[in-house]
Amino acid sequence: MDDPFDAGAGGILRQPKAVWATAGASVVAFMGIGLVDPILPSIAKGLNATAGQVSLLFTSYFLITAVAMLVTGFVSSRIGGRRTLLLGLAFVVVFAGLAGTSNSVAELVGFRAGWGLGNALFVSTALAVIVGAAAGGSAAAILLYESALGLGMACGPLLGALLGNQSWRYPFFGTAFLMAVGFLCITAFLKEQPKPARKTSLLDPIKALGHGGLASAAVSAFFYNYTFFTVLAFTPFVLNMTPYKSGAVFFCWGVLLAVFSVIVAPRLQARFGSLKVLGGSLVLLAADVLVLGYGDHTAAVVCTVLSGAFIGVNNTVYTELALGVSDAPRPVASAGYNFVRWFAAAAAPYFAPKIEEWTDIRIPFVVAAATAALGALVVLVRRNSLIHEAEELEPKHAAEDGVTVFAN
Repeated sequence: MDDPFDAGAGGILRQPKAVWATAGASVVAFMGIGLVDPILPSIAKGLNATAGQVSLLFTSYFLITAVAMLVTGFVSSRIGGRRTLLLGLAFVVVFAGLAGTSNSVAELVGFRAGWGLGNALFVSTALAVIVGAAAGGSAAAILLYESALGLGMACGPLLGALLGNQSWRYPFFGTAFLMAVGFLCITAFLKEQPKPARKTSLLDPIKALGHGGLASAAVSAFFYNYTFFTVLAFTPFVLNMTPYKSGAVFFCWGVLLAVFSVIVAPRLQARFGSLKVLGGSLVLLAADVLVLGYGDHTAAVVCTVLSGAFIGVNNTVYTELALGVSDAPRPVASAGYNFVRWFAAAAAPYFAPKIEEWTDIRIPFVVAAATAALGALVVLVRRNSLIHEAEELEPKHAAEDGVTVFAN
């Protein structure tokens, strides 16, 4: 295939303004996931809250995101991709700004939930819009989207640290401002995309989960996401570092996540096979979080950063399996898959501090290691329902030279 980085027509660097506007807004949207990481201790101190109360910022965000996955296809298939993007951005601008004015944890958690609804509407639609508006086919567009995801996941904690070192409120105001710029850019440069021929119903994603392969991928990803978001939401309290230092740690984590998701994972799949790579990565992630929980402070920092590599690999393989294992349309399959797995992202930030209160600070990581192992076990036990798709993916990876789809 053509080099997607080729500066010629259709290369990643020669895209219409509409694509760049959507990709730029996507970076900010993905930044919002890890933005609060470095400032969680500062928020707890500023609002006189416990770690468990502050962790509800993730729980409310991802709980709403999970439920909204059933709604996004319903909305976008009726009002179109452009209006769905703008609606999502408007929600984020309003609720991120309101979050910065919060005077209690309850207010902040509520505004963060509204932010999650906006982000779900935007992120679930952005990939389809980028692919539809891109020049030169989908390969460069998908790579651009994944690059935006990786850049956002890496820079979110960094922005949170830089602004949050002055006040925990500033990262929320900064996000609202950047998303407002994204709103204006998409309004100016993105034309309305054609609506799908068939309107999506609210129950289509649930019906898609009746397929054994998609259900298996979703259940395994549910366990994995519990581990993922234990690292993301609970580790900042364990590290107990300044916003700058914590932001630097999670920036390095995000860089590894991006590199292993876009570059390393497809090459590992082409050589060893998707299911072997996924199972091995989950087992290594389980070992990594155990060392994170039981090691000294230096080991905790190193293992936090290293977990980004395993998370990047897992994200890529899971998404490919979820989008290709059933005959459901990709947006519908993605919505059903994400509906299941995001519930774990909501559960982990809530239960990890509770488990620490009931036991000690190491046990949340023991539980996280167990859930990663359970994810690997589901892949092993249900390999027959996943193996056909996994085998079909191998030559495709070689042909596409590492270009994959990550659908949030």
